[in-house]
Amino acid sequence: MIYLNEENFDKEVNQSKIPVIIDFYADWCMPCRMMAPIFEKLSKEYEGKMKFCKLNTEENQGLSMQFDIQAIPALVIMHKGKEFDRIIGYNNESALKQKIDKIIKSV
Repeated sequence: MIYLNEENFDKEVNQSKIPVIIDFYADWCMPCRMMAPIFEKLSKEYEGKMKFCKLNTEENQGLSMQFDIQAIPALVIMHKGKEFDRIIGYNNESALKQKIDKIIKSV
């Protein structure tokens, strides 16, 4: 799991050879906290197929504004430096896996 900030964003996201899923979250957000263990579990399951990153919206307001994050949790999927898709709100493990599998097949 990679924690993103202004300094490592370009290297970890824009220069990634595989798709990147970014979890925009805040520590005070209960749905974010509920989804965190699911996101972590899936990061191990999809290792090598998709890079899983987290971005704290409170600590990285510039990046949050750049991506026009208006609700959290927000999962932004990046591929080759461009936004490919978004998943907004809490998703259980099964729903999130289905969405990730669909995205991986289409990139």
